[in-house]
Amino acid sequence: MNRLTQARLQVLAAALLFSVGGAGIKACALTSWQVASFRSGIAAVAVWLMMPEARRGWTRSVALVSLFYAATVLLFVLANKLTTSANTIFLQSTAPLYILMLAPWLLHERSRPFDLVVIALLAVGLSMFFIGSEQPLRTATNPVLGNILAATAGVTWAFTIMGLRKLGRAEGGTASVSAVVVAGNLLAFLVALPFALPVHQARPVDWAIVSGLGVVQIGVAYVFLTRAMRDVPALEASVLLLLEPALNPLWSWIVHGERPGPWSNAGGVLILGATALKTWFDSRSRA
Repeated sequence: MNRLTQARLQVLAAALLFSVGGAGIKACALTSWQVASFRSGIAAVAVWLMMPEARRGWTRSVALVSLFYAATVLLFVLANKLTTSANTIFLQSTAPLYILMLAPWLLHERSRPFDLVVIALLAVGLSMFFIGSEQPLRTATNPVLGNILAATAGVTWAFTIMGLRKLGRAEGGTASVSAVVVAGNLLAFLVALPFALPVHQARPVDWAIVSGLGVVQIGVAYVFLTRAMRDVPALEASVLLLLEPALNPLWSWIVHGERPGPWSNAGGVLILGATALKTWFDSRSRA
């Protein structure tokens, strides 16, 4: 197996590990703030230990980007407890919509006429999640609020991606990325901790789940991803990472029997389709 093939498999492994987040969060009986705090605290320690490069490159720019990353991981957990895993991951996946709109000003990257088509498709997909009213489920007790939080996570994730891109240009390497992951998770842990305490009636299985989410679903996944990005082109990696939003709802359906509504399914398909189309068009343009 050559080095590029190994790197591609690492990207797919990272996407697979990322995808179990929704089902894992819902399986944990701890509150949303407890899951958010302890998951991020464990993840910060795990990445710090597994990635030596995370121990350097701590700059003001890293601190700024880590604020948006911390907001994203907090909103992801809070939304998953309130709405379906499908809605959470699909709405967070609208990040390219905001990147396309803001990149010309923040990153000085030119937009093209085709980008307007992608923006329109993403906007329509986003609006589909707010058509009609979804009935509360055992695993999605407040879909409307959860959808709002997940849509907000799409905005904060867009700023995270743009910040990481700018860091990559200015400082280079994986040190900045891993430093953002550690700093962002540490910040999320501290912000959520006051709302997470005290902890009552936590089962051993709950601690096992939240530890697995921190060490494996975040820590190991980022180890795979950052190492693979040294060899896999960014456009190809973005396509491979679409495995995460594709599998995330599947695990929640298998484990919890959770089924999103028809409008949510349609919006999710449109968002993923628009993202894949944008990636394909960019790859052809670069070629």
